[in-house]
Amino acid sequence: MTAPHRTPTRAPWTLFALAAVSGALAVAMGAFGAHGLEGRVSPERLDTWGTAATYALGHAAPALIASALAAWSGRRAALVAAVLFLVGTVLFSGSLYTLVLLDLPVMGAVAPLGGVSFIAGWAMLAWEGWQMRAGL
Repeated sequence: MTAPHRTPTRAPWTLFALAAVSGALAVAMGAFGAHGLEGRVSPERLDTWGTAATYALGHAAPALIASALAAWSGRRAALVAAVLFLVGTVLFSGSLYTLVLLDLPVMGAVAPLGGVSFIAGWAMLAWEGWQMRAGL
């Protein structure tokens, strides 16, 4: 007997596309920081911008992997992981970009929420791998 056919949903592929856009934006923001902000903001703020771009790019790949895994397996944990990576990018990197561009130090308080989202995304991805390993 064959496995039941799963009707593909658009959600994982929408997240896949958003993760790819996130990666492209991370590269663009990194380039803007290196070439457009140099001499316009303090070296400390430029370093903050670089951290934001690094984390955005560093979490685009796992968001791509998690969304593709969700599309392939139809499993919810991978889908949630992809969402958490993308939300983390918006919260973490977005708050740091805003901090630098608008000189709003209060935005630094938002960044840890993005960090928690990143950690939760990694935990969900680990859970997904564990569940798949166990055949559940």
